[in-house]
Amino acid sequence: MNRTFKFNTLYIGILLLVLAFSSCTSSKQLAIQKNKTAQLSRKLGFTVNRKDDLPLLEEVSRWLGTPYRYGGTTRTGADCSGFVGAVYKNVYHKSLQRTVVNIYNKDCQRIGKRRLKPGDLVFFNFSKRKKRTLNHMGIYLKNGYFAHASTSKGVMVNHLSENYYKKGWRKSGRVW
Repeated sequence: MNRTFKFNTLYIGILLLVLAFSSCTSSKQLAIQKNKTAQLSRKLGFTVNRKDDLPLLEEVSRWLGTPYRYGGTTRTGADCSGFVGAVYKNVYHKSLQRTVVNIYNKDCQRIGKRRLKPGDLVFFNFSKRKKRTLNHMGIYLKNGYFAHASTSKGVMVNHLSENYYKKGWRKSGRVW
């Protein structure tokens, strides 16, 4: 009986030590994650929480401010489809077509605006002459926010409810 008592006491002691150290680790991880989401929230301009697609949001945040460059696909300069393709490659390990129209036609399943989820693609037309074509795109982030490469300001985050994007909105799609 004495031996059993010593064994149980030792077992409980080890268990308590393991729990104490693991709770410190998980507390540290939660603190790091909270700091990361706070930084992303400041950078992206909307509230980010740990349930969001953090790899997507982190990648997009690294691209913010990248200048627009027609035909560009890197952080030294990118156009809208180059930006989207690079982010998709880095985050989801998927290669997309190179142009807005081809991405929509060959890489996407059409979805309605109300069904948008993080990582879905949004498509626009800002041409005054060719109303039916698609000539701009971005990546949906959450709650109406999307990232895209603007010709005037480079990679940035905007909201779909802004008048300019409401007027230019055409379609949305989910990559296969």
